[in-house]
Amino acid sequence: MSRVAIVTGGASGMGLATVEQLRARGVDVTSFDLGGAHPVDVADEEQVQRAVAQVRAERGPIDILVNCAGVGAGGLPDADGYLESWERSLAVNLTGPMLMVRACIGDLVASGAGRIVNVASTEGLGAQRNTGPYTAAKHGLVGFTRSLAVDYGRSGVTANCICPGATSTGMTSIIPEAHKEKFAKRNIPVGRYASPAEIAYMIVALTELEASFVNGAIIPVDGGMTARNA
Repeated sequence: MSRVAIVTGGASGMGLATVEQLRARGVDVTSFDLGGAHPVDVADEEQVQRAVAQVRAERGPIDILVNCAGVGAGGLPDADGYLESWERSLAVNLTGPMLMVRACIGDLVASGAGRIVNVASTEGLGAQRNTGPYTAAKHGLVGFTRSLAVDYGRSGVTANCICPGATSTGMTSIIPEAHKEKFAKRNIPVGRYASPAEIAYMIVALTELEASFVNGAIIPVDGGMTARNA
């Protein structure tokens, strides 16, 4: 019997690449995404509980949870709309993963080899200008991942977090290509943005049964950017 996975944010970008790579390995994957076939607002507890219950009823207990859904948010604290940006960022980027874990944790523990992979950002390891709401949420997701690793490690569940750097996704599509190239040459040792498939590769590796001793890891997938700036 194939393992069952839920990937949030799985309709595009690194989430979609993760879905594709998991399916190529024989995993039965359902994507939760506001823009996909299973529209679920991960910040809405009732929607999350109902959607997870449906997956469980139709496909079986959940073995793998990948929290990839996210929204960008920025601004300065004294700017108009900052509070709304802050609340939305925390709701989707931090509370959403927590609600997903709560809905799936019973299955993950029962499997004896449950896998949780949270997708944060290099913003969860540092900070840039005008990214307060997003940065705070991603730092929180790093801390939440570590707590999960400590709380559930003895049950066979592993919880790990990857921190992607600059990646060519819908979230970065608004940045002019010339600006991307300039940033990459100055800041990323490999000299370019990542593709979604390159990020997904690390996500999927952490879901493998053989990754049973990788727990509580916070892994930059950034072409060496954080190493350069350390």
